[in-house]
Amino acid sequence: MTPDSRPTTSPASTCSISRVEHTLEILRGRWKLLIIHHLLVRRPRRFSDLERAIPEVTQKMLVQQLRALESDGVVRRIVYEEVPPHVEYELTPAGAELATALYALHDWAERSCSAASEAGETA
Repeated sequence: MTPDSRPTTSPASTCSISRVEHTLEILRGRWKLLIIHHLLVRRPRRFSDLERAIPEVTQKMLVQQLRALESDGVVRRIVYEEVPPHVEYELTPAGAELATALYALHDWAERSCSAASEAGETA
């Protein structure tokens, strides 16, 4: 392809690309998709529940990832004013909309894993 024959991008596709990049930036991080997954499975969840569900994540990193998801409007933090105080996390409606994408990733992983296993058996 020569430089003159490259397809041009329309303003609409540039806008679409920037939205995808923005979304990927929100989800960037090793733990964010797992946090969202666990909040989809059962909501709301206490911080300690998330710690047990994702034992590899440090407490500090879990706090950072939850704060980032909260500031991006994906997760809502619910504080109960009682003694001792407790906090729960749940997905916002925008966060819950990620379910379709996560299910698609899950299905792809299942197909990919099955294909890899079948290829290994035939080799």
